[in-house]
Amino acid sequence: MTHGIGDQPRVVADVRLRAPERTDPFDDDLVDVHLAHGRIVDIAPAGALPRRGEVVDGAGRFLIPGLWDHHVHVTQWALVARRTDLAAASSAHSAADIMGRAPVLPDGRRVGTGFRDALWSDRPTRALLDAAGDAPTYLINADVHSVWLNSAAFRREGIAPTDDGILREEPAFEISRRLNAVDPVEADRLVSDMARRAAARGVVGIVDLDMAWNEESWARRTLSGFDALRIEFGIYPDWLDRAIAEGLRSGDPARGGGSDLARVGPLKVITDGSLGTRTAACSHPYPGTVEDRGALTVEPARLTDLMTRAAGAGIACAIHAIGDVANSHALDAFASTGAWGTIEHAQLVAHADIPRFARLGVGASVQPEHALDDRDMTDALWATQTAQPYPLRTLADAGANLLFGSDAPVAALDPWAAIAAAVHRTRGDRAPWQGHERVNPFTALAASTHGGSQDPQRIEPGARADLALCDTDPIGADERDLRAMRVSATLLGGRLTHVG
Repeated sequence: MTHGIGDQPRVVADVRLRAPERTDPFDDDLVDVHLAHGRIVDIAPAGALPRRGEVVDGAGRFLIPGLWDHHVHVTQWALVARRTDLAAASSAHSAADIMGRAPVLPDGRRVGTGFRDALWSDRPTRALLDAAGDAPTYLINADVHSVWLNSAAFRREGIAPTDDGILREEPAFEISRRLNAVDPVEADRLVSDMARRAAARGVVGIVDLDMAWNEESWARRTLSGFDALRIEFGIYPDWLDRAIAEGLRSGDPARGGGSDLARVGPLKVITDGSLGTRTAACSHPYPGTVEDRGALTVEPARLTDLMTRAAGAGIACAIHAIGDVANSHALDAFASTGAWGTIEHAQLVAHADIPRFARLGVGASVQPEHALDDRDMTDALWATQTAQPYPLRTLADAGANLLFGSDAPVAALDPWAAIAAAVHRTRGDRAPWQGHERVNPFTALAASTHGGSQDPQRIEPGARADLALCDTDPIGADERDLRAMRVSATLLGGRLTHVG
């Protein structure tokens, strides 16, 4: 997976620099970037200084800071490789038909993932899925907030069946936890494959928000030699007391691991549902209803208590809030507790709340591809909402720190897709959706680095040598070229994790 040793000298030669913020005087001239001990030690005109150690020939390509995905469910994303893809299902009947032909996994289950039922003309039912076969069958919504099961799956899990076969929110999360609990050897192999693919896209780090005690998994993986990415792993409320009792603090290395690549990340709290499951907490009802405005899954007092205890123990907070009501309560909690961190998703934000992100120093950890995946659902299900959906440009203009991610498996772990979606607000031949919320390429690139749009990683002497070498200029690329971006090399602390 890796090549070379980061402590050895290396030169990335004959490259053009592209970074959100630059301090060098070289404009578009070819330069050599000299690396040692995991850091950039010098930048000079091409050939001006002796090239010591291994030379990575940039051949006029474009060197950028290494990219981050700020929201990944690592194990669930890795397991997508062995699950049936339901993205093409256009109805409940077509989804059931696909699953009827799906392979049965070694554990006796059939598992599909990625369906979006909000705009289907027919509705899921348990009976429909029962007719597709006898094996325990599980269909995971693309947003992961609901799962569709047949009767055999309900029996296997020991859960009372519902007429429609759907479990939502916490019961759905429990099913996902059970499905994700595969043999660690197999899980770690799939995670390593995932990390290799991520490195090939220029990724140097991710925030892992798996619903588990993640320190144990990452200590095991790094002890076994995992070294392809930097990891910041989340802690869920069920494990907060343990984390505090054992002295975990955000930024600390995972205990018992083989390196310091895996570090403690934030407390993750899910405070409302999702758009696709129609459970995001909103100020106005969903169409066709009088009272259904989604729901808060964590009451404000409980959220304040969790964040107070996390902040007092030195743990940052990552608060899932999709609807505008949930976002308001999350911002209130940051204000009252003094906690720091991010709001995850921020998909529908009241206009009065947008400036509060910057005032409170709360990062907006957003997933630009979701805006395109959800554009038709948003237009249909949030048509009566008065808050701003997917407000990337508005947040950026208000001074909020944007941090881009995928929420994989909800969208693919591919920062170039996120950048393309943010800059062009479209995919393929469709007209841009809410084009006034497009951001410029420099903002999108900055939001895809570790520090985000307000504190992007720079390419300058002394900076960490987390870098990616691109064949195409990311600043001037059109939407298709961004999505097809070829990364020739990725370096993590000066060590090559991808060459291609």
